[in-house]
Amino acid sequence: MAQNVEIKAQLIDFNRQFELAKNLTATPGERIEQTDVFFRCQSGRLKLRIFDDDNGELISYERPDQIGPKTSSYYISRTGEPNALCDVLTRSLGVTIIVKKTRVLFLSGRTRIHLDQVEGLGAFLELEVVLDAGDCIEKAQQEAKELMAKLEIDPDWLIDRAYADLLSEAAASNSCCQESNF
Repeated sequence: MAQNVEIKAQLIDFNRQFELAKNLTATPGERIEQTDVFFRCQSGRLKLRIFDDDNGELISYERPDQIGPKTSSYYISRTGEPNALCDVLTRSLGVTIIVKKTRVLFLSGRTRIHLDQVEGLGAFLELEVVLDAGDCIEKAQQEAKELMAKLEIDPDWLIDRAYADLLSEAAASNSCCQESNF
């Protein structure tokens, strides 16, 4: 089981954090299109991340819903046939939600900096401080906080939920609003 320490923040000015990440890492970042298909499961979360027809990852993970740095435990299995795997999992487990995003990935030491444009939600930043076996979680949390400061992330921007949860809440809110119009 792999672990990382994560934070997620909603961005007010995507371009500002993009420029800060570019300057911090001295790279242009890597643009990645991702579709995350979430499946019903008994514990934690299960998603198939599809990059293209020949490249995907099945990811099982558990993470508390809390603001600020949090520890995520996960397993990843790569696949060369993500669409076929998606069909099997959809038939067996059922889909809960699909999240589509364009991600710009930057690397700073052991930290993955994600600048995301999420369809239906807007702009976000994620930090993932990757832990090796035996690494100190508190030290990784401090690294995340230091990067937040360097990237000018206001603590008020932090969110405690996954994109899937935010999309589900938005869909439920829209459904209630539409129902009240009848």
